[in-house]
Amino acid sequence: MIRDIVDKQVFELKKLWANKRQLTFQVLNLAMIVFSALMIWKGLMFMTKSESPVVVVLSGSMEPAFQRGDILFLNNAKHEVLVGDVVVFKIKDRDIPIVHRILKVHKDAFTGEVELLTKGDNNRVDDRGLYAPGQLWLKREDILGKAVGTLRYVGMVTIALNDYPVLKYVLVGMMGLFVLTNKEG
Repeated sequence: MIRDIVDKQVFELKKLWANKRQLTFQVLNLAMIVFSALMIWKGLMFMTKSESPVVVVLSGSMEPAFQRGDILFLNNAKHEVLVGDVVVFKIKDRDIPIVHRILKVHKDAFTGEVELLTKGDNNRVDDRGLYAPGQLWLKREDILGKAVGTLRYVGMVTIALNDYPVLKYVLVGMMGLFVLTNKEG
């Protein structure tokens, strides 16, 4: 069955290669899909004022509130953060953002500067051990956004693609092949 699908796609690709006009149309169609996804992402970034408006929970540190594989929707438009808010923050010199709850908020009365202490719901101690060396508090600018919504377990696909990078290339290649060989009308 899979062999039949692959053979059919290869046949359609050979036909497409012979018809340069149709090939150009299909390549432009694929580019439109990619650029549309990019525009949606940039639009979400603008609306939420977050460099990462959607994140996947990668660990069990926030259980039972959030499970590994949950997708979180973030909003950073509202500047105020409160104790109990679930936030995603980024530590200097680390690539992967962290999803934890705000444990303490200190606001300097003179400067208005806010300092935050976070902790995972499933962790025994606060996050000072995760912060950059010598850092005891997070600054407001370290926060990528506050969690405002979730989709349960849908992010397991992302985790699988990161755990098995070959799967990512196979999936993207197959999607591109199907878009290129798809006939419209």
